[in-house]
Amino acid sequence: MIDHRNLTFAYPRQAMPVFERLDWQVERGEAWAVIGPSGCGKSTLLYLIAGIRRPASGAVTLDGVDAGDKSNRGRVGLILQDYGLLPWATAWDNARLGIRVRRFYGRSQDGAPARLQSWLERLGIAGLRAKYPCQLSGGERQRVAIARALALEPEVLLLDEPFSALDALAREDLERLTVRLWAELGMTTVFVTHSIEEAVLVGRRILVLRHPPNRLSFVVENDLAGTTDHQRQLAFHAKCDELRAELATEASSAPALRTTMLRHRG
Repeated sequence: MIDHRNLTFAYPRQAMPVFERLDWQVERGEAWAVIGPSGCGKSTLLYLIAGIRRPASGAVTLDGVDAGDKSNRGRVGLILQDYGLLPWATAWDNARLGIRVRRFYGRSQDGAPARLQSWLERLGIAGLRAKYPCQLSGGERQRVAIARALALEPEVLLLDEPFSALDALAREDLERLTVRLWAELGMTTVFVTHSIEEAVLVGRRILVLRHPPNRLSFVVENDLAGTTDHQRQLAFHAKCDELRAELATEASSAPALRTTMLRHRG
């Protein structure tokens, strides 16, 4: 589905590339979490998948087609940390942008408004459709952003630390919602987070990124994603400890000692 082959990417005027000859594959319907230290390239990875950024060399493809190709536009939904809502538009009009994007890229509009209304109801914000972003809580604004992305009916859903600015209760509520949506829709999902617990909750596979340059695809397999009452599950905490130890190892290691081998750990 999503294929990174020999990917190299660097920002202008930066001596060190973010990714260097990186290989990483995401199969259709998989739920991934991506975690790593600040500045390691987590958000950049999403922008490369969405076609917003372009690799210096190598390729990022969706079903064999370059991620930046116009035929892929509208296939990918992106949910941002800062919601990305238009302040002058109501909740309904912000959410309806997903439908407008579908229309712009020539995708079917049959029943789109009814489906959007259904998503607003499912997300618990149907009664807020006439309100503006400044009148909504952080959790409500993020639900509008989720509705907008789902209205696009994407094949791939990318989430860039979407709940990090929310209070604990709102965050836990939306984490559970994300897990339910993935289970229901089977949508290919890549979820960037700084939270170890969140990564284990939402990602059936977890990509651990390092300080640049990232040459190594280190993947933690995780069959505990979506665990109910996870705070009380010893296995869940053990998996978090495993991931925490891996991140701590990276923090204490010298960049010169990094290898380019592909490692998988269950």
